[in-house]
This record gives sequence, C-alpha cells and structure tokens, in this order.
Amino acid sequence: MFKAHPWHGVSIGQEAPDVVMAYIEIVPTDTVKYEVDKRSGFLKVDRPQRFSNCCPVYYGLIPQTYSGEQVAGIFAKRARRKGMVGDGDPLDICVLSEKNIPHSDILLTALPIGGLSMADGGEADDKIIAVMRDDAVYGGFTDISQCPSALMDRLQHYFLTYKSAPGTTQHNKVEITSVYGREEALKVIRASHADYRAQYPELSSLWPKQL
Repeated sequence: MFKAHPWHGVSIGQEAPDVVMAYIEIVPTDTVKYEVDKRSGFLKVDRPQRFSNCCPVYYGLIPQTYSGEQVAGIFAKRARRKGMVGDGDPLDICVLSEKNIPHSDILLTALPIGGLSMADGGEADDKIIAVMRDDAVYGGFTDISQCPSALMDRLQHYFLTYKSAPGTTQHNKVEITSVYGREEALKVIRASHADYRAQYPELSSLWPKQL
C-alpha cells in the first residue's frame, strides 16, 4: 500500500554483489539532474543542466549501500592516499543498455563489470559500472575492458565536468584516479553494504541474509 524508499526499502538483491538492484535517477535524455531526496525517498530536481552535459548512461544508486569507512579504506589503498573519507551517500551505479528507457524513477537488475575510482572534494565517490541483465548488446559483458573506449571516454568526461560551468569556479575538485575491473567492483559493493549495515543497524530486518 505504500511506496518503498528506494535507498532503504528496496533490497540490494539476493545475488549481490554479482547481481544488484539499481534505482535509476537519470536517463541520457534528461536535461535536469535528479536525485533521491534522502528523507522522503521521492525523486527531486537537484539542478538543471545549464550546458550541454548529459549523462551518457543510465545513472542511479544501489539500494542498501553507503559510502563510509570501508569504502574509503579501499579507495585509499587503491589510490595510495591517506585521510580519505566516504561521501556519506549510497553507492552510485552507471548501467549500460542498448534499450531506450524514456524516464527515471525505475528499478532494474544490473551486473557489475567495473568502476571508476572517483574522488569528489577529497571524498571517495566510486561509480560502479554495470550492464543491464539480459541486454542484447551489453548483457554478455563480464568486465569493463570489454566496453567501447569511446563510451568510457564520454562517461569519464561527464563526471569530470558535470559540476563545471563556463564562467564559474568549481569548488569541489573532481578527479578519476583509475578505472578498475569487476573483482574490485564486487569488493566495493560488499564494503558499501557493510558500511550501510554499520550506519543503519535499525534496518537489519530488511537486509539480505547473505552477501
């Protein structure tokens, strides 16, 4: 009778981290950046895209994840940096599909194949790269190395510039320290769910039994 909160009320998936549920906030045709309002669970307008910078893939979050101490620790080791912290948000996911999905605020099943090791303002802000399960073009991919280089270039360019605007000063430095494969992505997802469990122990009845 009530709509589940997409971050807390939807399961990460019984087959996670190999197969995860993804809540999609943005589709490639959006000229407005949407994100989940963490308190209500409704999709809200974060900001209009002032310039021609549209996300080239389906973008959203993995439910029941949190970028906290364990995620930051993996990032720090990978990037050889000290003093990293998580950004305190659910883990972001980019989903590749050849299908045209016209709107966001949907759930889809995704298979992680890698990720972008991204820092935003000095905080760990990993982007998991995945393919939609059973997708005719991308569904057979098992590692990020199989992705077309042009698509990966566009995706990295989007994240490196999506907060920038001509004539303004970018306050948070966004950088991608590396691109990693499937095994590292699965490690990050496990860590993010562990961080979520530590952050929201009162929601334990909703967690999958194993991960």
